[in-house]
Amino acid sequence: MADWYEAFFASLADMDEYLATDLVDRALDSGLTPQQVLLEVIAPAQARVGREWAAGRFTVAREHAATAISERAIAALSRHRADPRPTGARGRVTVACVDGEWHALPARLVAETLGLRGWQVDFLGAHVPTPHLIAHLHATGPDAVALSCSLATRLPAAHATITACQSAGIPVLVGGAGFGPDGRYARLLGADGWAPDAESAVAHLEQQSLLTTTAHPELGDPYTALPHLADQEYTLLSRSRRQLAAQAMAGLEQRLPAMSGYTDRQREHTREDIDHILDFLVATVYLDQAQILSDFLLWTADILDARNVPPRSLLTVLDVIADQLRDFPRTLAVIDAGRTAVNTASSPLHSRPTEETA
Repeated sequence: MADWYEAFFASLADMDEYLATDLVDRALDSGLTPQQVLLEVIAPAQARVGREWAAGRFTVAREHAATAISERAIAALSRHRADPRPTGARGRVTVACVDGEWHALPARLVAETLGLRGWQVDFLGAHVPTPHLIAHLHATGPDAVALSCSLATRLPAAHATITACQSAGIPVLVGGAGFGPDGRYARLLGADGWAPDAESAVAHLEQQSLLTTTAHPELGDPYTALPHLADQEYTLLSRSRRQLAAQAMAGLEQRLPAMSGYTDRQREHTREDIDHILDFLVATVYLDQAQILSDFLLWTADILDARNVPPRSLLTVLDVIADQLRDFPRTLAVIDAGRTAVNTASSPLHSRPTEETA
């Protein structure tokens, strides 16, 4: 199996679509099942692509090309289903990404795995607006919804979608890195189940543990599930998001005179960094889980370090954002926790394991 995985990853690294699809055919001819190729060759190779990008060894364009090739390889694999048109004897599942979530490959892996196991699957793809998803559920009446969210910034939207699906009488299984380690945010948002990967998602559904919807007395009232929202910090923060970004950029220029010499590209990258931090801050305040922002900052620190940018530069960005939010105590506490995480990670006495030593 390791040889097929290494060969497939090499085809992604070389952006060789023809080799990738040929490897899928040859792996199947060698005796591997379609599910083995999907979950033990394609999926881990694509995950490695993400790590290569984060380490600065793949450009964004190369990562996008590799992802597109993986999607084509999955399409080639689907031709080898024992039953290319499942009867739906096991049941029917709608698989979709949360509104605003563009990382569709994890959801595609779940959809293909379900299809290989005989489920009737409606795969709706990336960025599915909640009203359209609910209309689809009313029209098709699936047994469950499998909802994917890779970025924690989409958790407020995920909460609205979970609640809407349950209000329509459809249980919701969620997955994706956005729901946090061990799915802790999935539970906070009231999902009926959480799965860390495609195989676990299929197991949930095949055990029928999800297919009897339990009562959700809090439906329609986010304050019941998340009582801290009553302080209105999330509402005010999200409404002023664009203004905060402009103020943070101006504040950063005052604190860092060297920015006057930045190129247009450097300034754009700085704006993007501020935007990402604010997006994660807003999501963190929504759930009142400081770990969301802290985890993102640590991930960003690793990427900056791989690009020879001092991770402690994040502290200055946090400071200028905090300057605009002096009347937001819960938000300031979240920023303080993020500062602590960055300071600890930047300490000479602290080191995180690399992929080679972990």
